[in-house]
Amino acid sequence: MFGTEHLGIFVVSGILLNLTPGQDTLYILGRTVSQGRRAGLLSVLGIVSGSILHTGAAAFGLSVILATSAQAFMIVKLGGAVYLVYLGVSMLVERSERGLAGSFLPESDWAVYRAGLLTNVLNPKVALFFMAFLPQFVSPAAESRTLSFLFLGGVFIFNGTLWCLVLVWSASAISRRLRERRSSGRILKRATGAIFVGLGVRLAVSK
Repeated sequence: MFGTEHLGIFVVSGILLNLTPGQDTLYILGRTVSQGRRAGLLSVLGIVSGSILHTGAAAFGLSVILATSAQAFMIVKLGGAVYLVYLGVSMLVERSERGLAGSFLPESDWAVYRAGLLTNVLNPKVALFFMAFLPQFVSPAAESRTLSFLFLGGVFIFNGTLWCLVLVWSASAISRRLRERRSSGRILKRATGAIFVGLGVRLAVSK
């Protein structure tokens, strides 16, 4: 189908990879727990948009730049790390006497979406993953490798989106009452900030 092979193995492998906790998973959980379901859904939308961009980059060969240029890889990686640390520190230093649901400075839907998008796009490992994983399931006889890349990327993103939505609904249901309590809200906000800082540091020092 669309110049692919072993599609069943690809789907199963993709689902298992999506179920493995990673940077995007922790980011979505952090946003949902700290700011509610709407912020979680907007974060998912941003991350999905980033994955679409990575798929397109892999399909049209742009990801090769990151794979062959150590400087380009380092610039993108450090940019993503700095952004995550910035988000985390903002949560850690912000002062408020309200519960977590109202403890953040007002953010527009666009700001939350953009944060999710940048978190994904500025992680060069995502680009390298798509470039390394997708070609294994493209048939040598494919008439259009670009179409095959786009199809496989679409399948992977679709399955990943379903899992992310499950995460958002589960996290929002569990954290709703906690966010309404002042003491629990402060703890959750600090924990979320610490997670984001940790993600940024891990991305910066990873090879």
